[in-house]
Amino acid sequence: MRKRTIYSEFAYVIALCLLTVGAALMERADMGMSMVIAPAYVLYLKLSTFLPFVTFGMMVYTVQALLIVGLGIALRRFKLSYLFVFCTAVIYGFMLDGMMLLTALLPATVVCRVVWYVLGMVLCSAGVAMMFHTYFSPEAYELVVKEVAAEHGASVGRVKTVYDLSSCAVAIVLSFLFFGLWHFEGVKLGTVICALVNGWMIGKLSAWYDTVFDFRDCLKLRKYFE
Repeated sequence: MRKRTIYSEFAYVIALCLLTVGAALMERADMGMSMVIAPAYVLYLKLSTFLPFVTFGMMVYTVQALLIVGLGIALRRFKLSYLFVFCTAVIYGFMLDGMMLLTALLPATVVCRVVWYVLGMVLCSAGVAMMFHTYFSPEAYELVVKEVAAEHGASVGRVKTVYDLSSCAVAIVLSFLFFGLWHFEGVKLGTVICALVNGWMIGKLSAWYDTVFDFRDCLKLRKYFE
């Protein structure tokens, strides 16, 4: 099958759209967010109760900014690509808030919530897989995993597992602190399901992209993201 050419810059835009629509649908489903953004979601739920101007998107890029700063301190270095990661996080945050306004209009029956959750999880996986085919810096979560694995010579899969579990634990602790013991917000059954199948879906979708698309650069910007 002849591959279709797709430019990295356009793929980056598509990836952001897929990620934000997917996250907004999962939020509308209220069955649990993915582990990497669950801490930001719990913080959003708490802070927005007394600071109405706080949005989910705002907390997403705030948490990612803290991760980038923490990474730079831990590794004692700062790369220009880290700044681009923050730019991606801000764009993602604003797009997410817009998508949440749209998905708020969707019905929230039990059946619909299941549909929104499944669709949202698939779209998020498709977005991550698409982002990995561009030269643009990924979100802070993926950057931390990549940099820590490279620094310590560990496998990306192992570091990713540790990061995901740590992020899940942080979200659970925050939920207990803010909403009471054994009151889960952000981390629910859907979070567990996402953790089990997300990596598998990203791998399958990434392999499918390789058979369908020929990713090329339109602008000469790759060197600034390395």
